[in-house]
Amino acid sequence: METRDWIRNGRRAVGWGAVSIVLALTNIPLIVLFLVSLALTPVLGLGLVLFPPVVRLVRARTDLSRRLAADWGVAVDRPYKPEPPGMRPVGWSRWRFLVTDSATWQDLAWLLPGFLAALVLGLLTLVLPAYGLEGMLLIPLWVWLGVGDYGYGVFWPFHSVGEAFLSLPQGTLFLGIGLALAPYLRRWDAQFARLLLAPTPAARLRLRVTQLTVTRADSVDAQAAELRRIERDLHDGAQARLVSLGMAIGLAEEIVEHDPVAARKLLAEARESSTTALVELRHLVRGIHPPVLAERGLDGAVRALALHLPVPVNVDSEVTGRLPTPVESAAYFAVAEALANLTRHSGARFGFVVLRHDDDRLQMQVGDDGHGGADPTGGTGLRGIQRRLAAFDGTMTLSSPPGGPTLVTMELPCVSSSPKTMLSSETG
Repeated sequence: METRDWIRNGRRAVGWGAVSIVLALTNIPLIVLFLVSLALTPVLGLGLVLFPPVVRLVRARTDLSRRLAADWGVAVDRPYKPEPPGMRPVGWSRWRFLVTDSATWQDLAWLLPGFLAALVLGLLTLVLPAYGLEGMLLIPLWVWLGVGDYGYGVFWPFHSVGEAFLSLPQGTLFLGIGLALAPYLRRWDAQFARLLLAPTPAARLRLRVTQLTVTRADSVDAQAAELRRIERDLHDGAQARLVSLGMAIGLAEEIVEHDPVAARKLLAEARESSTTALVELRHLVRGIHPPVLAERGLDGAVRALALHLPVPVNVDSEVTGRLPTPVESAAYFAVAEALANLTRHSGARFGFVVLRHDDDRLQMQVGDDGHGGADPTGGTGLRGIQRRLAAFDGTMTLSSPPGGPTLVTMELPCVSSSPKTMLSSETG
């Protein structure tokens, strides 16, 4: 890591350490509100009205901690039960649904330990950098002004002006150590949040069942939409060309004896129609499974795709060998859709694709230097990528702040094909 990146990460961690202390202070009132709203349930049913909004506040707070943990590389899934359709915002059914959800009590159990962990780790994140800045800026100033009797670092108290000004290198050292340790402290805080806020085994199983139900429905919908697209393309394209071709040949048969010139003209038109139909069929086949993907694999197919884009795109790939065909196809079309978004919407001057395959996972990154602001809810492209990857238990994360840059990170679980499998697939 370059010095500039190291300092930037340290400054960012120190800033979020201060933010985490402020956020932690909200945990205590949330605990009070939770317990009071629950206790008021028997009192004229006030809890039926107060408890659901308080739980929403608590969940917003824990979701914020999960997002902050994800920013430091620690993924924390949401453990909540899916909400039944048509449920009212408040009332008995909502109250019972929230009270019987174990994740509600899991959030409550985190609030106090989360407050203590964020407070302690946040203060530790701030102490060393603050002490370093004191030695670099304040101690020399105070000694120069002759204010009080001070000490710093290994000299306490100062016996000379020379010792006082040695606070400068010591402060620089403390600041550097503080900036180096700050990201680790933030990750420890994130890991503590995962320890208490991640789904329990039962909740994880429930979420898994829900996810499989959703992805199965998405896969069926996507497959149906793809079949409709193929049917439409065949009907409007190749089929129409072939019908026209048959009519032209039939008409040429009828007039060939008494008007051979017109017959030859019709046959020439038929030949053109057959060529056009063949081109359209080839385009249709490429949309189903590109021949370059079957011939060169994911690495070669992505490189070939990048060469035909109007924006310069650098491809950095460490994928060797062949992957399972469905995984290769899903990965290729996911990258292709991300690159299509890059060329259509980003306003980028440069893009890149990174492919990595290790630990039975394929990771794909597509980034650009465009204006950012990409949103999966704003169109069908990124949402389509999510659906395509979800069918294979894959994931997509998006970083696209206003002003850019944009980075789409996609992961797919997969296992490389063995050499024997590769040989049989190529010779078959």
